[in-house]
Amino acid sequence: MRRSADSALRADRDRYRIEPTVLQALRSPRLLTREVLAGLVVAIALIPEAIAFSIIAGVDPRLGLFASFVMAVAISFLGGRPAMITAATGAVALVIAPVAREYGIDYFIATVILAGILQVLFAVLGVAKLMRFIPRSVMVGFVNALAILVFIAQIPHLIGVPWAVYPLTAMGLLILFLLPRVTKAVPAPLVTIVLITLAAVVFNLAVPTVGDQGELPQSLPSLFIPDVPWTGETLAIIAPYAFAMAIVGLLESLMTAKLVDDITDTHSRKTREAWGQGVANMLSGFLGGMGGCAMIGQTMINVKASGARTRISTFCAGVFLLVLVLVFGDVVAIIPMAALVAVMIVVCIATFDWHSIRPSTLRRMPRSETVVMLATVVATVWSHNLAVGVGVGVVAATVLFARRVAHFTTVTRRVEGGKVHYAVDGALFFASSNDLTTQFEYTRDPEEVVIDLSRSHVWDASSVAALDAIEAKYAQLGRRVTFTGMNDATTGFHGRLSGGLGGA
Repeated sequence: MRRSADSALRADRDRYRIEPTVLQALRSPRLLTREVLAGLVVAIALIPEAIAFSIIAGVDPRLGLFASFVMAVAISFLGGRPAMITAATGAVALVIAPVAREYGIDYFIATVILAGILQVLFAVLGVAKLMRFIPRSVMVGFVNALAILVFIAQIPHLIGVPWAVYPLTAMGLLILFLLPRVTKAVPAPLVTIVLITLAAVVFNLAVPTVGDQGELPQSLPSLFIPDVPWTGETLAIIAPYAFAMAIVGLLESLMTAKLVDDITDTHSRKTREAWGQGVANMLSGFLGGMGGCAMIGQTMINVKASGARTRISTFCAGVFLLVLVLVFGDVVAIIPMAALVAVMIVVCIATFDWHSIRPSTLRRMPRSETVVMLATVVATVWSHNLAVGVGVGVVAATVLFARRVAHFTTVTRRVEGGKVHYAVDGALFFASSNDLTTQFEYTRDPEEVVIDLSRSHVWDASSVAALDAIEAKYAQLGRRVTFTGMNDATTGFHGRLSGGLGGA
């Protein structure tokens, strides 16, 4: 027994072992350099994003920058998905923006802390396991929608700007596409940022820079206890926003983790990621940050563009972010936004699942799968809310699946020896059982009616109610019904509910 338990534990550990490990990376100068440089690239890309999301939330840019630092460092130790980047995000900013606008910063931070507590609670309750109910078509729609949203977010940086922005962006795209074909020793995004910054400085080009996005902090984050009355009234104000933030943050984080799993062909611990996100949000709140969740764009820069695979890159992203804004703020401020726009455009191109929209794929794929994918994309892009998009996708997938499965239930009739035998074939649930009562010839059948359920299974109360209705209709005509072939689960379910649903 002990040996069996040890084997199961070892198998579980092997399943979630992701290589290279932190120890392997620390022992390899090549891997360590890759992880550190990847973290530097992500840190540079995080700065304007964090500032922009702070503006969306209606708070000081410091809150976004502090949140990105705290959450990246915290999740590098606590998270269940190595190399995934967690920081301040637009999805979270949109959800909790009304709190800062209507109630002030103290209520805003209290909301972030409560959202973190709720995420830890959700992790304990096993909410992360519900990810397996999200269909692949919804995942593809999620990826495509986020690629589109990230691209749309770059458009304002290319409209109404000095002419020099366009050649700088084109130069950046050229480097990003060509350099990986020559060498991958240095991340192409880092080379792009350095060269474009040098070009802007050398030629004295007046273009929008990171410094134009907002003021960078001058000091370290410090302990922040929100000054709010700890009463039921306060809870009533912040709880709805905290709940929405917790759900949106977990959903985006877990789906991003699943995306990285697919890219790296590894398995991550989703439950650990869920409570890690919660603790990171709590720490962010207590250190004056706006909270956040996993970031698809920066994660793709880290994993796909820079090739990072360990927690080192995530840790370095947080540390470099703080060092850059506090020590090298003047240098960071002169980085042209054109460099970051070029990086994000390439990330969008790499993130979008182009295979999903090829004519050959669309011809092979069931129409329902394509409809679900498109519904997820449209809902996400239209609402700018991941939770809405995924919700619409899951509902569409459920409805289409139920509709498809409902047609798989058949009823065949055979008269033999003065009895009529009906064989029900297929799963019985709310969608398929609705038409079940219409498939029997009540007035033409003899007195003995046998309904064989050996090739069927009763899944819900709607099906039990349908069977009761069939039995009741035959009883009104003086006929007796016998159900045969029920499996154990169906027998128990039918026996517990039959006659007690009030519709027979």
